[in-house]
Amino acid sequence: MVPDQAFDGEFAAGGGAPESGTTPPAVQVEGLWKRFGQQIAVNGIDLVLPAGRFIGLVGPNGAGKTTTLSMITGLLRPDSGRIRVAGHDVWADPESVAQVKARIGILPEGLRLFERLSGRELLAYSGRLRGLPGAEVDKRAAQLLDVLDLAGSQHKLVVDYSTGMRKKIGLAAALLHNPEVLFLDEPFEGVDPVSAQTIRGVLERYTSSGATVVFSSHVMELVESLCDWVAVMAAGQIRAQGPLEQVRGDAPSLQAAFLELVGANGRDAGESLDWLGGGSAR
Repeated sequence: MVPDQAFDGEFAAGGGAPESGTTPPAVQVEGLWKRFGQQIAVNGIDLVLPAGRFIGLVGPNGAGKTTTLSMITGLLRPDSGRIRVAGHDVWADPESVAQVKARIGILPEGLRLFERLSGRELLAYSGRLRGLPGAEVDKRAAQLLDVLDLAGSQHKLVVDYSTGMRKKIGLAAALLHNPEVLFLDEPFEGVDPVSAQTIRGVLERYTSSGATVVFSSHVMELVESLCDWVAVMAAGQIRAQGPLEQVRGDAPSLQAAFLELVGANGRDAGESLDWLGGGSAR
């Protein structure tokens, strides 16, 4: 568990939690479309994600999760539709995109980092890029490096970091400016159990202060253990969204509910692979 005292009050607030009844959704999507040639990646989805929640965007590979998150965070222009994040229209004009990006943190899939910087230098660069005063950047960077168990590797070049270390330094950079909403694309993929537990502790600490985490995953057990709100996506469409208990319904687990929602129940490869096994090379 991440110790609370590792963060000061200002940093841990995650932008603060507005009074009940006045908080706009963290994310509101209306009629969102994206095509790549003849392929429809996102098929006119509507999505409302409440603020102050730990939210899972789940679906099989190729469901459209990464494309959706890329459009929501201003990295990929949609073909049509409207997106609001933290009360701001993402694609209204260039100034709106800048307003949104100032309020969010992003840990994308296929994370690209400045690998010839040390971990500490990367955070210093990220903080100054966000316009934070140097002394504040140094203070926050030291806290994050300590909490994420990277203090001993802070002067090591990022190119020499393991997968888990790269995920953790990327998370630190995404949190450094204290965003209102944090977007994570498969944050636990390829991460060892120790690093995963550290990341999990930081995210739980972050959301407990009233901030919002939206992360995509296809690992239902992980989502069920972390999230209190879920959106299920398949074939570019939202199949269900709401509190975890509502989406799970009467199913014994989120995994079972998910398989039912995406139409994967009843698939059996056993008969078509009757040749497999038995030690024969023929």
